[in-house]
Amino acid sequence: MLDTAAVGRRAGSMRAVHRVVPAPRRLGLDMVAIAEGTDIDMDLRLEAVSEGVLVTGPVNVAISGECSRCLEGFDDDLELYLTELFAYPDSATEATTEDGEVYTVEDDHIDLEPAIIDAVGLALPLQPLCSEDCLGLCSECGIRLAIADSGHGHDIIDPRWAGLAAKFDIGSNLGAGSSDNRENTEASVGAQNTDATSDNDIAAGGADIEEK
Repeated sequence: MLDTAAVGRRAGSMRAVHRVVPAPRRLGLDMVAIAEGTDIDMDLRLEAVSEGVLVTGPVNVAISGECSRCLEGFDDDLELYLTELFAYPDSATEATTEDGEVYTVEDDHIDLEPAIIDAVGLALPLQPLCSEDCLGLCSECGIRLAIADSGHGHDIIDPRWAGLAAKFDIGSNLGAGSSDNRENTEASVGAQNTDATSDNDIAAGGADIEEK
C-alpha cells in the first residue's frame, strides 16, 4: 500500500517513491514466475491528475522458470515499466467504469499488488527460454543438445530393411551413431540374393538334364 496523502489532489503535484517489497505469493505463469518472497524493487512516481493518481516507473524483480525448449530450470531478471491510473472514488473514470476494470484510491491509499500482478502477467513470456540460442532436446533420444557431442545423431533404418534389421537385432546397435550396421545389413541382403540366384540356376540346370 502506498500513501497518496502527501501528493494531494492538485493536478500536477507529484512524489517520488522507492519501495522494495517481498512478493506475497508466487506471481506469474505455469513455466515462469516470481517466487514467493522475492524482492520486488519499485522506483515509482506518483502524480496527481484530474481523475486520480497516475503511477509510473520501472519495476525490477528476479524470476525463475523452466525453459520451453530444453526443460532446464533457469533464473533471470525481469524489468517492466508500470503505468497505471488509480481513480478517485468520486471521479468520472470510477463512475463510468465497471468494477474491476480500474484501480482506485481508497482512503488516500493505493494497493499496488493487483497492478503488479497484471503487469507481470503481460511481461512474462508464454514460452520462456533459458537463452535465445537454446538448442533444445534431441528429437530421437531426448538428450539436451547443449551437452551432447558435437556430432550427435542417430542412424535411421530404411523402412525397406526394417524387417531384416529386426531379425538380426541391428536396431539395438544404432545408438552409437555408426553407419556400419546399415552397410552390414545391405551386404547380408545382397548375399542372400546371390545365394537365391545360384539356387535358381542349379534348379534350372537340373531341369535341362532331365529333359535330355
